[in-house]
Amino acid sequence: MAHRVTLIPGDGTGPELAEATRRVLDASGVELDWDIQQAGSDVMDQHGGNPLPDHVVEAIKDCGVALKGPITTPVGGGFRSVNVALRKGLDLYAQVRPCKSYPGVRSRYENVDLVIVREATEDLYAGIEYEVGSDEARELTEWIRAHGGTLRDEAGISIKPISVEGTRRVHEFAFDYARRLGRRKVTTVHKANIMKFSDGLWLQVAREVAEQNPDIEFEDRIVDNLCMQLVQRPEEYDVLVLPNLYGDIVSDLAAGLTGGLGLAPGGNIGTEAAVFEPTHGSAPKYTGQNKVNPMAMMLSGMLMLRHLGEEAAADLLESAIAEVIAEGKSVTYDMKPSRDDQTAVGTSDVADAVIEKLGVRV
Repeated sequence: MAHRVTLIPGDGTGPELAEATRRVLDASGVELDWDIQQAGSDVMDQHGGNPLPDHVVEAIKDCGVALKGPITTPVGGGFRSVNVALRKGLDLYAQVRPCKSYPGVRSRYENVDLVIVREATEDLYAGIEYEVGSDEARELTEWIRAHGGTLRDEAGISIKPISVEGTRRVHEFAFDYARRLGRRKVTTVHKANIMKFSDGLWLQVAREVAEQNPDIEFEDRIVDNLCMQLVQRPEEYDVLVLPNLYGDIVSDLAAGLTGGLGLAPGGNIGTEAAVFEPTHGSAPKYTGQNKVNPMAMMLSGMLMLRHLGEEAAADLLESAIAEVIAEGKSVTYDMKPSRDDQTAVGTSDVADAVIEKLGVRV
């Protein structure tokens, strides 16, 4: 029976990446029934300014799994992130971001193989904010002062919630994920030395979950120390579990160890649904130019196949992508020795090369 999958092309370069990835996945030998849904800046005018129409969320719930192209998020204004809205609306609490070295990628490091597990519903990304000068901000400022805190008059305020339930379930997910993939160690990341009632709670619950999973090695690291050690000795780490904000930052750092966001896939997983997407943005300035690297979205498709239980096809797809990278011929400009290399190919050409490798293997 075919797997029914919601496909959200996204905006900017998203539709080009989504089409290249769809073709590659269709060539993997897995039967997929695509339910195409539109979201992002290109359709928001049709839905009263809403970039994520309700019927798109319902479609994902119905299928249970989705593959999404990048969607533009305005900086400092405009609509809120569609990615954040999806994670909150579908309770996609665990974001998985593998960061793996592939031979042929220009990097200062070799043999990096990390998995970032980021809690994706709480922390400073929960969206609980009060604008400077608002009645709510003034009221909250007065309350904080009345309870011993210090705040300047003109302050915007963001709330950082960390709960027992949210922390426990993401750590249980991380240990289960590590066990299923044969990983050796889970490291929880925090700033409990400073934020004792939020990050301190995170660390306490992490240790409780670790005691229930004695077959997997466990340790904790303070986030700033972790960043230094990742740059010095990335091979010491395996599966990292982080609160929302740290996870966002550290996952980009880890992607930098392995060649950049062009090879950084992602999955957002909850109890009822899962959404897979590249971790990079929509690069709107390159829209329609058949130029950007589709491999992060293809590798996100590979993660989706693993989630669907299609392990053999996922292995074949990852191997095909790795072969194309290693050859270095059919890759986009960002993976060439020089970014103005005239031998760089386009988005669709990369898909053709991967499909050719898949064909040989199949």
